[in-house]
Amino acid sequence: MTSQPDPSELRAALESLTTEAFRPDLAEIDRLPTLDIAHLMNEEDTDVPAAVGVRLPQIAAVIDAVAARMARGGRLVYAGAGTAGRLGVLDASECPPTFNTAPGQVVGLIAGGPSAMVTSVEGAEDSEELAAADLAALALTPDDTVVGVSASGRTPYAVGAVRYARARGALTVGLACNPGSALAAAAEHGIEVVVGAELLTGSTRLKAGTAQKLVLNMISTITMIRLGKTYGNLMVDVRASNEKLRARSRRIVALATGAEEPEIEAALAATDGEVKNAILALLAGVDGPAAARLLEESGGHLRAALGAASG
Repeated sequence: MTSQPDPSELRAALESLTTEAFRPDLAEIDRLPTLDIAHLMNEEDTDVPAAVGVRLPQIAAVIDAVAARMARGGRLVYAGAGTAGRLGVLDASECPPTFNTAPGQVVGLIAGGPSAMVTSVEGAEDSEELAAADLAALALTPDDTVVGVSASGRTPYAVGAVRYARARGALTVGLACNPGSALAAAAEHGIEVVVGAELLTGSTRLKAGTAQKLVLNMISTITMIRLGKTYGNLMVDVRASNEKLRARSRRIVALATGAEEPEIEAALAATDGEVKNAILALLAGVDGPAAARLLEESGGHLRAALGAASG
């Protein structure tokens, strides 16, 4: 089992982290009017996009590497504890309805399992072995990617996940909010978005959490763009699982084709509600089966299928 750190050593380690730094200028924040505190938080948050911007070359390199592997059938796996783990689970859970990803194609692992999404699971984040066990259940391959997420960059669960995955040939990414982190060092690709001290000392669900959310948004969204899950800025692989999404599906077809409502309804009916297929059917003048065949032959890329249909 993972050895427990000496309390004094752990305290020293935390005190060395920018995300844990104490801000003397905010020592009396609790005495300020509510509006002033809100202004302070808002000003602090404006620093986050710039900190992410510094790391865009590393983020882009990660996305290209992830997309290449997912195009071969690989999976994208996030692993973290606490807020970082919850953000990974959130990003993964939004991929099926947004991009019609297959079950298990994007996975979020949180230390302590699903119950840790809403309650703290004591000691789970301190276990590298727990991360290894969670990943062992997925039977990783070299086409998979594991992204360890940790604000401190030292969380054993996230570091252990990356070490386990890298030893098995998977692509590994370490997303942290401190420079020189163990997590980034353990991964093939390190992304360290340094946002500085938090408004509340050590509360990394604030700026650090926002930074992590922005980076995860980029990784999943741009990867899906690279995989042909969009047409322009339209979510043509959206899964219409409720009335709102069905209405969105019709609107996406309308925006992509300029077709009238009766034509849109007919195209969606002929393609079993598949937005991408319906767009291809309307733009290329083909029937449902032909649209499905063209998309399969083009690897799901609508622009390529349109080119093939016109060629």
